[in-house]
Formats: sequence, structure tokens, C-alpha cells
Amino acid sequence: MSAADAQITDAHNALASGDSLSVTDVVQSALRDYPLIHITQEELNASAANIRLARTAYLPRIDGLAQFNRATRNNVFGALLPQNTLPLISGPVIGTNNGGSVWGSATGLLISWQPFDFGLRHANVEAARAARDKADAAVQRSQLEVGTAAADTFLTLIAARQTEKSAAAAVDNWDVLLRSTHALASAQLRPGADESRIDAERAMAQTQLVYARQAEELGLAALAKFIPHANDSGTAFDASRLLNELPASADEELPFKSDQNPVMAEQRATTAQSSAQLHATERSWVPQFNLEGAGYARGTGAETNGQRLTGANGLVPNVQNYAVGVNITFPFMDFASIHAREAAQAATLRANRASEQLSDRNLQEQFAKAKATLHAAREIAANTPIEVKSAHIAFDQARARYQAGLAPIDDVAQAQRLVVQAEIDDSIARLNVWRALLQFDAARGDIQPFLQAASK
Repeated sequence: MSAADAQITDAHNALASGDSLSVTDVVQSALRDYPLIHITQEELNASAANIRLARTAYLPRIDGLAQFNRATRNNVFGALLPQNTLPLISGPVIGTNNGGSVWGSATGLLISWQPFDFGLRHANVEAARAARDKADAAVQRSQLEVGTAAADTFLTLIAARQTEKSAAAAVDNWDVLLRSTHALASAQLRPGADESRIDAERAMAQTQLVYARQAEELGLAALAKFIPHANDSGTAFDASRLLNELPASADEELPFKSDQNPVMAEQRATTAQSSAQLHATERSWVPQFNLEGAGYARGTGAETNGQRLTGANGLVPNVQNYAVGVNITFPFMDFASIHAREAAQAATLRANRASEQLSDRNLQEQFAKAKATLHAAREIAANTPIEVKSAHIAFDQARARYQAGLAPIDDVAQAQRLVVQAEIDDSIARLNVWRALLQFDAARGDIQPFLQAASK
């Protein structure tokens, strides 16, 4: 069992047992169950089958025939243009024209094989291989996109939960302060306006909590796209490492190579497929050589003198023949259509090559942006703990000064909002480092380093 298969099995076991799901479990489950993965995999299977189909052109063609009929034997001199309506008749013209019929039979075997074709069959096989390579690259690209989207959705959900946690703590803090202020106001030690101000601040915090819970529910709904039943009440998520630790930065300065990204691999495969199809089209306007061998027998109830044999005469083929030869055909007037197809395919090839260059530039830009975002996220994450610590100190001091009657309620309210925002900033900053690392590795074309760092 490969490492990827083992991770998928572990994710499946975690889902079945109801354990807390990590970001790795979510990604591996999405890679196993998400319909887009199955679509691209079946397209790859179809492309592999098309290679086998193209190779069958090298095999000889064998056609068999058995025929029994009851027909008249009237015949005339003259020619007919090629057509598919009138039955063929053989034999001399006997000068009669009546409805008498006789039995006829025929059996035969025709073997046809092309000894050479000026590279046409090989070109078709190579075109099928190129299509298979493109489908394989599409599978890798879809796995990268689905895995990245699943991991990003998981991080979004955890961020929403942290925001909800901070908002709920703010509501609790305002409840505590409201009770103490109510007691002081009742004893006429604080003005009643302070209690009203705290009520307003608590209502604002409650509104923020409602928005946070909505964001969490939206995150669960989005995650359910990758993991069915993710929004069940019993589903737990493990994000302790993502919230408490930051990933190492050992590989972030390695040079970027766009050809390692499946998006680029798919684009190169598309270009190769167009080139192979153009080559096959160029080999289409050539003579076709067929070695043919036939053996056949016929039976008839008609005699050359005009007599008709009675009974079952003609039902058994009793006159045998064979033939061996070479059949050479050349479609002279196909030149115009083939030339037009070549021009169209050549234009498609040039467009694909330009798209390949565009993909390379887009990936270079994506990587540069992801690298800049990752560096900025690390700096912010290093700064937010200072923000949290200072905000808590400022809040404790403001509350103590308010309780001692040395500061107005506005100072407490401002300090409380600062604490909530600092805690949210700190949680989001850590998650943003992981999110930036995810996008950084996705630009490189492999999110396994991210998953390994997240699961240590």
C-alpha cells in the first residue's frame, strides 16, 4: 500500500469511527470521494482504452459471409453506376424474362491487411498516447485543485470557529461587567448611563457573535461538499496544531519550477496532443496498400442454358474459387479537405503553445504572490501575540480604573473591543500562515509538504 493510499484509509477510518478530523483527513477524504476526481479518472481510463483501439489498426481484417436466397435469374447486357439498391447478378444473358426463381447460396472469407501505411497508424497511436498523457495530467491537476480547495475550506471553517469563540467570550465579559455595573448603579455609585452603555456594547457583541455563527455554518456547508455529513452535530475537527504552532520555513527559498505543477503538465500534454494530431493528419493523404486473400464458394439452381433445377439444388455452395492480390487506393480529391484540416490543426497547435507560455507566466505570478503573502503572514503572526498581551493589560487596567472611579465606561468599552479584535487577529494570523503555505505549495504543484507539516 502506498503512502497516499494509507492516508486515504486513515481518513476513511477517522470518518467511520467519529474521531476528530484533521486537515489531512479532510483532504484525503475529498480525494477519495469528490466526484470530480472520479470524472477525470474515468476520462483517463477511456483514453487508455483509445490507445488499444488505435493499435487494432495493425491487425488484419477478416470478414466472413454466408448467404441463402431465392431469386429470379433474368440478366441483361449493360452497365450500372455504383449503387447500393439493386442486387448484383452474374452469368450470361439467356434472353428470358419470367418470374421463375431458383435457390442460390454463397459463402466466403476475405482477409485484408495493410503491410505499410507511411506512418499513419503509428501517428494515430501516438495521438492516442498524447490524449492519455493529457488525461493523466488532468487527473493530477484535479487532485491538486480538490485537495487545495478542501484544505482551504477547512481553514476557513476553523477561522470562523475562532471568531465565534472570541465573540462569545466578549459577550460573557460584557455580561459580567453588566452585572457589576448594575449593582453599582443601584447603589448610586455609578450613573445609570453606564449601565445603558454596557447594554449597547453587549448587544453589539451579540450581533458580532451571530455573524460569527453564521460564518461557521456557512463553512460547514462548504466543507460538506468534500465530506458528506461534515455539518452533523457530532463531527469534531482537530486544529490544535494549526492554532498553536507555525510551520517551519526550510523549503520556502528553493527556486520555483513551473514544470512541476500539474497545470503546466496538462498544458504541455495538450500541446503534445495537438502536435500528434497534426502529424496524423499530414499522414492521411497517402496511398493505401492492402494485401487481400479471399476464398469463396457459390451454389445456384440456374443452368446456363436457361433451365432451372428443382428441389433444393443451389442451397449448398458447390463451386469454389480463391483469389490473392494487392489492392492499392489513393483518394486524389481528398487533398483539399486534408489541407484544410492541417491548417486548422496547425493553428490549434500554435494556440496551445501560446497557452503553454501563458500558463507558465501565470504560475510564476501565482508563486510570487503566494511567497509574498507567506512572508507577510509570518511577520503578522509574530506581531499579534504582542497585540493580544497588550490588549489584555489595557483592558485589565481600564476595568480597574473604572471600578475605582478613575476612568469613564468609554475606556472599558474601547479596551474590551481591542481585546476581542486582538484575539481574533491572533487566531486568524496563525491560520493565515498555514493558508499562505497551502497556496505556496499549491503553486509548486504539490500540497503534501503542507499536509505533512500540519500533521506532525
